[in-house]
Amino acid sequence: MSSPTTTRPRSVAARLALAATLVAGVVLTGPTGAAQAAGPYERGPAPTTSILEASRGPFATASQSVSSLSVTGFGGGVIYYPTSTSEGTFGAVAISPGYTAAWSSISWLGPRIASHGFVVIGIETNSRLDQPDSRGRQLLAALDYLTQRSSVRTRIDSSRLAVAGHSMGGGGSLEAASSRPSLQAAVPLAPWNTDKTWSELRVPTLIIGGESDSVAPVSSHSVPFYNSIPASAEKAYLELNGASHFFPQTTNTPTARQMVAWLKRFVDDDTRYEQFLCPGPSGSQIEEYRNTCPSA
Repeated sequence: MSSPTTTRPRSVAARLALAATLVAGVVLTGPTGAAQAAGPYERGPAPTTSILEASRGPFATASQSVSSLSVTGFGGGVIYYPTSTSEGTFGAVAISPGYTAAWSSISWLGPRIASHGFVVIGIETNSRLDQPDSRGRQLLAALDYLTQRSSVRTRIDSSRLAVAGHSMGGGGSLEAASSRPSLQAAVPLAPWNTDKTWSELRVPTLIIGGESDSVAPVSSHSVPFYNSIPASAEKAYLELNGASHFFPQTTNTPTARQMVAWLKRFVDDDTRYEQFLCPGPSGSQIEEYRNTCPSA
């Protein structure tokens, strides 16, 4: 079993390297030769609540379809990516829909997340009836395709990858994080899985559940999943007030805000987003929020 710190050395090494470079008076550059931000993986302006809650982030995006005939291991989908080539490479996220659902059911997440400086692939599954373990393998296959064969592979830093998904896709994101601890983040949305214990996880994981979910009740899914993940992995649990199982299928600002902040903090190691994780969100839309509160 990997030690609790196995997902963090890159961040520590990056900080040390950055400090040494700044002392030497050298400006860091990315693969394209562009000057990097204060942190080596920071992308975009300093974050604000209004930026996170807007329908689009600071990056213009484009998209392209991926045919199921051109890939192996998953059913194709859609790639969304920032059009900018001046800030180096970006982290990437694969997202799976839920049981019987197509990517179109949660497709609003694709351009929303990409516009904050990520390459996103929203997948179609091999079968609408695929279970979480299969969806987990498909998420990883999609990341492998994205970083190795896709037309946008040169825009991606293959060391900074994440997974997410809704319902059985959320359960699949737990499966993917369990089997590939090198991932930088996982975000299960209203996750469903018969496996309730995830003590082996070492990937920073944000679980978002709905208070009124009757398909994957938080008391028997999201909450036990969260409780079983070790605090050393970094974890958070956001429960939306009155939300049903299908809250990710329409634009949901609290979900997008927290999801983007989590990905920026852990995929980009961008500590500017720490303020949105600790103490975290509050207000009438939030039923509960828990977090291990990572240190900046």
